[in-house]
Formats: sequence, structure tokens, C-alpha cells
Amino acid sequence: MIETAILQEAKSQPLLDRSALPSRTIAEARRVLADAFRRAGLDSPALDARLLIGHALGLDHTALAVSAHRPLDSIAAQDIADLAARRLAREPVARIIGAKEFWGLCLRITPATLVPRPETEIVVEAALAAIDAGGERIRPLRIADLGTGSGAILLALLTELPQAFGIATDLSFAALTVARDNAARHGLSARAIMAVSDFGSALEGGFDLVVANPPYIATGDIAELPPEVRYDPLRALDGGADGLDAYRVISADASRLLQPGGRLVVELGVGQEESVARLLRAAGLIPTSSKADLNGISRALSASVATMTR
Repeated sequence: MIETAILQEAKSQPLLDRSALPSRTIAEARRVLADAFRRAGLDSPALDARLLIGHALGLDHTALAVSAHRPLDSIAAQDIADLAARRLAREPVARIIGAKEFWGLCLRITPATLVPRPETEIVVEAALAAIDAGGERIRPLRIADLGTGSGAILLALLTELPQAFGIATDLSFAALTVARDNAARHGLSARAIMAVSDFGSALEGGFDLVVANPPYIATGDIAELPPEVRYDPLRALDGGADGLDAYRVISADASRLLQPGGRLVVELGVGQEESVARLLRAAGLIPTSSKADLNGISRALSASVATMTR
């Protein structure tokens, strides 16, 4: 979701002198961009500068270093300045270059998908821990990824579970097209199916593992999100009045989707662990463990089906 007001403000108060780029070397251009990003208060100015210049020139990290003293021509300088202006408007680097690394995988993203974030890797870690608790990773497994977006969670799991087969759902056909492309580029197409569905509604049961990174931002809080986050699709962010709408749907369907001994693992928003755990218990599930991020915030909650519901 492009924030027009942010873009207009960035253009009216430029932090980057475009005339400073032509005839500069690549190394000098990186310093110019990093300085502009630093003055704009961006979190990783040097990294952003490297990624954007590398993208504009078609050079990876090593090639950028080798070509550090190569001067920029006017066309390259213009391309770099255009990308820098988008970043100064707080468009995420991943959206600008159309790709994001997740669990060691380079994933294509588009406006139809969320940008995979580091905290979502905690869901993968929690899911693998649940699998490890039940046996070896080489056993055949059936996985459902509800609301897959770019396919990040499912594809990360399939790389770690060589005999697993997964179904990824999303209401957005455009998002599923991206997920399908990401599966193909990593050689996982034979073990991943994409299905248009409202979470698990179109799926039959029998899954060993169900994972989800659902929308969990309360509707009233969306306007206060950082500008970078507001470029994400609204449908992938908006969790309803209290941020829990998607958890209600997933909890109510989990017992049907999971086979005996199966696990559900969901990503959590800040401060949502107790509320989501209550929903799971009310639906006949037993929360078994949670996993926190480096700041101590619970980010993934695991649950199993209560014996009495079988």
C-alpha cells in the first residue's frame, strides 16, 4: 500500500542531492546514499545503500566490492537516485528490489504479499521443535500453511523436512502465484500445492502440522504502524477490532484439520499470547509452548488437540 502523503513529503524535502551521483565511483555513491539514509533516520543506512546500488547495477556484494572504484554513468546514477528516493519515502528495501531473504531462501515478493520478517522465522523454529518432539525429520509429514502470502513459512519447513508435503492457502490468487513461483525457484514445486481458501476452510483434515502467520493488528492501530509496514497489503495486517479475528477462525477449525498428535503453530502479535491461548483452549486445543524473540516477546504459540475432543 503506497503512502502518497509520505512520498510527497519526501519529494518536497529531498535529503539526497541527485547531482552528487553522476561521475562518482560506486564506493562514493554508497557513502552518499548511506549518509542520506542516516540523516533520514533509517535503521540500516549502509546496508540499504549497498542493496539498492547492487540492485540498480545488477551486482552482488562481491561484485560491488570488486567494482568499488568504477565511476557511475548518468543513467546508472539516475537509476540509483530513483531507488534512493523510494527508500527515503520509507518504502522497504525488499519492496523496491522485489525480493527478501527468509530462512536462507531468496523469496520474490510483490504488492500482493507481506514482506517476510525475522520474527516469522521463530514460527519455523517452533514448528521444527514440535516435529522433532514427535520423531525424526525424515518421516513423511503433511503440512498446511494458512494464509501463506509469499510461501515463506511452508517453503522454509519443506527445506528442513525432506519427506514433507505441504498445502499453502490464501484468499489472494496473486499471492498464491508468488508463492508458487518461489516454490519453483527453490525446487519445491513437487512437494507444495497452492489453494485459494479462507485459511483452512477448503482443506480436508489429516495434517501433522498446521502453521499460520495471520493478520493480527487491531484495526484501530493500523494508522499508527511504521510507514514501512503500511506498504503491506491491508488484508494481511487487519486482524479486526481486537486483532484476534483470524485466530478465532483458525482455532475453531484446527481440531478438524489436525490428525491425532498433530500440532498447530501460530505467530503472535505483541502481548497476544494469553488472549490467543484462551481462544485455543475454548476450541478444545491445548497450548503446549511459546517461543520468544530476542526481546523476550512471545512470537510463536504451539498447541495440540485435546484428547477429549477425539
